[in-house]
Amino acid sequence: MNVVTPFEGIGASLRRKEDFRFLMGRGQYVDDINRPGQTHAVMLRSPHAHATIDRIDTVAAKAMPGVKAIFVGEDMAAEQIGGIPCGWQIHNKDGSPMAEPMHPALALGKVRHVGDPVAVVIAETKSQARDAAEAIVVDYTPLPAVSGTEAALQPGAPQVHDGAPGNLCYDWHIGDKAAQEAAFARAARVVKFETTNNRLVPNAMEPRAAIGDFDSFSGDYTLYTTSQNPHVIRLLMGAFVLHIPESKLRVVAPDVGGGFGSKIYHYAEEAIVTWAAGKVKRPIKWTCERSESFMSDAHGRDHVSTAELALDAEGKILGLKVHTLANMGAYLSTFAPCVPTYLYATLLSGVYATPVIYAEVKAVFTNTVPVDAYRGAGRPEATYLLERLMDVAAAEAGLDKVDFRRRNFILPDQFPYQTPVALQYDSGDYHSTLEACLETAGWAGFEARRAESKTRGRLRGIGISTYVEACGIAPSAVVGSLGARAGLYEVGTIRVHPTGSVTVLTGAHSHGQGHETTFAQLIADKLGVPTANVDIVHGDTAKVPFGMGTYGSRSLAVGGSAMDKAMDKIIAKGKRIAAHLMEASVEDVEFERGTFRVAGTDKTKTLTDISLAAYVPHNYPIDEIEPGLEETAFYDPKNFTYPGGCHICEVEIDPETGRTEVLNFTAVDDVGRVINPMIVEGQVQGGVAQGIGQALLEAAIYDASGQLVSGSFMDYTMPRAGDLPDVGVATHVTLCTHNPLGVKGCGEVGAIGSPPAVMNAVVDALRDYGVRHVEMPATPQKIWGIVNAHRLAAE
Repeated sequence: MNVVTPFEGIGASLRRKEDFRFLMGRGQYVDDINRPGQTHAVMLRSPHAHATIDRIDTVAAKAMPGVKAIFVGEDMAAEQIGGIPCGWQIHNKDGSPMAEPMHPALALGKVRHVGDPVAVVIAETKSQARDAAEAIVVDYTPLPAVSGTEAALQPGAPQVHDGAPGNLCYDWHIGDKAAQEAAFARAARVVKFETTNNRLVPNAMEPRAAIGDFDSFSGDYTLYTTSQNPHVIRLLMGAFVLHIPESKLRVVAPDVGGGFGSKIYHYAEEAIVTWAAGKVKRPIKWTCERSESFMSDAHGRDHVSTAELALDAEGKILGLKVHTLANMGAYLSTFAPCVPTYLYATLLSGVYATPVIYAEVKAVFTNTVPVDAYRGAGRPEATYLLERLMDVAAAEAGLDKVDFRRRNFILPDQFPYQTPVALQYDSGDYHSTLEACLETAGWAGFEARRAESKTRGRLRGIGISTYVEACGIAPSAVVGSLGARAGLYEVGTIRVHPTGSVTVLTGAHSHGQGHETTFAQLIADKLGVPTANVDIVHGDTAKVPFGMGTYGSRSLAVGGSAMDKAMDKIIAKGKRIAAHLMEASVEDVEFERGTFRVAGTDKTKTLTDISLAAYVPHNYPIDEIEPGLEETAFYDPKNFTYPGGCHICEVEIDPETGRTEVLNFTAVDDVGRVINPMIVEGQVQGGVAQGIGQALLEAAIYDASGQLVSGSFMDYTMPRAGDLPDVGVATHVTLCTHNPLGVKGCGEVGAIGSPPAVMNAVVDALRDYGVRHVEMPATPQKIWGIVNAHRLAAE
């Protein structure tokens, strides 16, 4: 790797280039786009969790002012419009495929969750469309519903789909059951732990939106959408839903204000407005209301798990057994089946040398909003289960929770480390991140702080979480064998213009991560082009070669590596041109940050000299090299990357109110090579904020009838500034060994390591009350109940 430049290259805390336009209100989000002749769409959604649709009367609504069209499920079915496809197939223990019921864009015959779209109204204005939607008469026959994960598998539970008997989507397993049973048979102690990972509602700054447009002359469709991966939307919607050739379908995802996973998927509204635009021959715009998003955007988490940990007499781990029920909701979202399987169970070894693991996962259908990946996607669930289990096991074995972790860590000289659940970690140093975090957090002085809090009538606790995650899902051949229905490579095109400025076309997509800055730093570091002269183009299938978007912290590890490969091609071609211009052999030409040099001489040519020669080939080896200086590379990773680290949280509880205050939070993470420390710090802090939200505040709650009772910000508590401490962030780097940049990923680490650290601290604060476990979220009401139940028992 080249030496870091002082202000622009790898390692520089460069301010984000894109922030100026956002801060000045000049960003372009989907709702900012208005097409000529644009109409507006409103979705009529089911108020029932489960019901048959007996009749839909749209006569009066169609006659209302401004209404251009109203469509229902039968209209789309009549044109053989397909269902919303699932992008990952899981097989059962016996090898049979999972249950995969059809997911119509507009409900056909039945609704299966509150918010299921029943009709779309298209009118001249949004208010006219809303008024007309209210005038539609739908006769429903309500049916019994099931909303609970465990309840869905009970005998006699209401059936969500006829094609999924017992509401079972799949019954999957991984690991060696016989070896696990043998390990448990020789254990000195087996610790059992049960927990629920609470369902979450993603709430990005920008609600989802979509504009469908149709050109009657060319027959081309365009979809503007708030998406993290426009090419995948084009593939799924074009090939499987609307049956439009990809050459006739363009998908544009402009600025996107937050995604966190919820904008990865192909949603019904995207297909509806695109199809309907072709019917009404005018653009159609739909923007989701915030309350609407609670019942239409894919939810996250929602696991019920039982884990058992086998230990020897010295406290070394012998084996782990896990049983998990995962709620899929009413339909299978795009990547939902892989979250509780290959993104969850394969991480159950964590940072520990666990000889054997056996995990069973059952996925169930319920009459709730579909569940899919949310920041971390399976890895937060695995880390939470494992790190809470480690604290419980340490307490039951009478061991210090930090020493217990130390004695079971995978050691640096054990890498590459093959886990018993498929994954092979390539690098890591868990001891170093632990020790750095302990020192920074002031672990040794905690008991004095606890004592001081006690003098004020407060309960103080400290919690720790040591974790590893898997990013940059890969390689394509492997994930394909595991059920993925798409490749997971990335593409990068480097276009060096005649005067030396650079345009980068990437299949990765930014929704707040700072790609326009970080990617430009890669170019500056390797090609020597100032970041001000580097433009990053993404989010438009008409401009960018086929790419797979952004999720799973893949932007740098996969997208950046594709760019690096493309730059290698640029440099290789540049050396040939430079050799011709300087009358030297190609082997003698060296390149370093913008300058081609004949080794051992003072002969040099700048990148601009070479690019100008490439486009104005007056003195050019035209018979040997094509004009122009543009190269494309696809990068298909050889393995996941494995960020890891240690998080420590310190809390104080007011026993009179039950309120938990997070006093201090320290995160020391190994994210591989750091391109921009300031952006890494922001990403970690944002993830920690989401983790604290899950631990203390957030929960999507359904009642027994399938009604979402936490369907607005009045009932669903998002973390606010006053709920969050200053988050101390540091990094300890071990390089990824199999990508050219050595990067691992940082976008999700904060949300993965923080929830167990917070909850371990809460339980530690309540230790004098005999508390073994508190389920997330640890709301004031819940903590107050625990404290007062203890007081009553003591009286």
